[in-house]
Amino acid sequence: MTFRVNKTDDEWRDILTPMEFNVLRLAGTERSGTGELLNEDRPGMYHCRACDATLFRSTTKFDSHCGWPSFYDPDEKDAVIYVEDRSHGMVRTEVQCANCGSHLGHVFLDAPQTPTGRRYCMNSVALRFEPDA
Repeated sequence: MTFRVNKTDDEWRDILTPMEFNVLRLAGTERSGTGELLNEDRPGMYHCRACDATLFRSTTKFDSHCGWPSFYDPDEKDAVIYVEDRSHGMVRTEVQCANCGSHLGHVFLDAPQTPTGRRYCMNSVALRFEPDA
């Protein structure tokens, strides 16, 4: 798939920290409960840490008690893409930034308390938060 933002691994390594590169480019994950955005509750917008694309509005964030920031809907329907993930002996739906293909986390259909029933379980390190002015 071709993305609007295309960089080599070396170019990504030049702009991302080792942890950011591991999560965003190698589909790693941060440890549960450790992300800096887990308890962020100010109004604002969440962007892709790699390419700065707009991903989630704070009004869709909710406390799912899973240890990672959770949202029930992307800001725009085409902001993310979905990829089947069969790693770790299970089938999940990976969420990637539609602009650069970076790994953000996974989406699960286990949030009946939300308007969509979805839980976008995102890595804090994959996101950049911009508070409203």
